[in-house]
Amino acid sequence: MENLDVMVLRTLRDWRRAGRRALLTTVVRTWGSSPRPVGSIMALAEDGAVVGSVSGGCIEDDLIARYSRAHGAGEPMPSGAPALVKYGITADEAHRFGLPCGGTLELLLEYDPDAASLDSLVSLLETGRMVQRAVSLDDGVVTLAEATAPDALSVSATELVNTFGPEYRMLLIGAGQLAEYLATMAQFSGFAVTLCDPRIEYRTAWSLPGVALTTEMPDDAVTAFRPDRRSCVVALTHDPKLDDLALLEALETDAFYVGAIGSRRNAASRRERLIEHFDQTAESLARLRGPIGIYIGSKTPPEIAVSVMAEILAVKNAVRLPRETEVALAKTLHGDPASA
Repeated sequence: MENLDVMVLRTLRDWRRAGRRALLTTVVRTWGSSPRPVGSIMALAEDGAVVGSVSGGCIEDDLIARYSRAHGAGEPMPSGAPALVKYGITADEAHRFGLPCGGTLELLLEYDPDAASLDSLVSLLETGRMVQRAVSLDDGVVTLAEATAPDALSVSATELVNTFGPEYRMLLIGAGQLAEYLATMAQFSGFAVTLCDPRIEYRTAWSLPGVALTTEMPDDAVTAFRPDRRSCVVALTHDPKLDDLALLEALETDAFYVGAIGSRRNAASRRERLIEHFDQTAESLARLRGPIGIYIGSKTPPEIAVSVMAEILAVKNAVRLPRETEVALAKTLHGDPASA
């Protein structure tokens, strides 16, 4: 599964390229509780097709009823300048639209967004760029500019500005059952996944669709992958010949997460090896995670994948986890042997 914003924008672009009328809906303000955060987007085609979400479903249903001709219902989709609409202003409306108690949200509806502008935006996102999209509220004209950092959505009397980032990406070093479970979870979490394994005997059993495969040596694969702030690199081979150089290469990048599977003993040995043979220091290895995952008592590959994916998502979302969830500390507290 790809990044949701990219999927919405790509689908909307394809609709508009094909001459289908459509609108782009953006959550621009919320008051009280809201089912979707500011900046969430949804596209609606005139025939009732929907991609993305701005609520738990009830507002989508209302928009479909108003602006699509599905099942013979709805009125013609408007044209012209974007429109701001509010939902959930009264208690009755909050109940009708399935909003939490007291919740209100404001949406911007853009009618028939320009296909060429959407194409440019999607192309930039697909090449790893971060893009600021500004929409004139007077006439719907869109301006695109490259961004260097994600900014919160802003809206004024004349303009809405939203920043779209490229897809989150994951590079897995080493095929196998754990990699397959982790890749599946990553895809459902919106990551584009690449798998690297130069060992043909491990690759032949790989069957997960939607994952890019590379047979390069892992350190070369990291270089080619070009990790950025929306990338993570996870080593799963347990083989120092494959993992070590790849991890060192990844630590030189802006990847938000770099880690390797293994026991506490293996993680300690890896750090000693990198310091002794590769002139690393405790400071240069501070970003290297291992043992990876959060402690949930996991034993099987799917449980370990849940543990690892949970930690990756926490780091991605800037959530500081309690120390008691760290695998090494938790296992020590629970009296698990160091080889575990």
